[in-house]
Amino acid sequence: MRVIGPDGAQLGIMPAAQAQDIADERNLDLVKIAPQATPPVCKIMDYGKYRFEQAKREKEARKNQHTVEVKEIKLSLNIDTHDFNTKLKNAMKFFAHGDKVKVSIRFRGREMGHSEYGYDIMKKFADACAEVANIERPAKLEGRQMLMFLAPKPTK
Repeated sequence: MRVIGPDGAQLGIMPAAQAQDIADERNLDLVKIAPQATPPVCKIMDYGKYRFEQAKREKEARKNQHTVEVKEIKLSLNIDTHDFNTKLKNAMKFFAHGDKVKVSIRFRGREMGHSEYGYDIMKKFADACAEVANIERPAKLEGRQMLMFLAPKPTK
């Protein structure tokens, strides 16, 4: 097997027993890096320290990433201007935080016969958010509920 030393220098091709003896002399571990290669490649290293540093890097990467949440805003068919503006202001806050927004309208009773009003309200909401958000999925009637998904525009 090909052996690489702790400093990255190649120690050459040798039997496994000899490589293990060298690792034991230095109080380090013999780790297979590429077992499929011919001959297999092994490195002499402190495996506990390697795992610790790898876990530290992964933890740092998780800390720096932002998870995108889907926030929901429920509108109604007979929503008034002030209520509409309040919901719009909340959506703008969600977009500022980088979250997606699910806009829904639930139809009750006879309102199902007037789904075109729901499309008008959804279009009005999407137009009001047009400068900060893109329509990810346009308004679609699913049973008694109309859904639309908006995502924040990417920042440059």
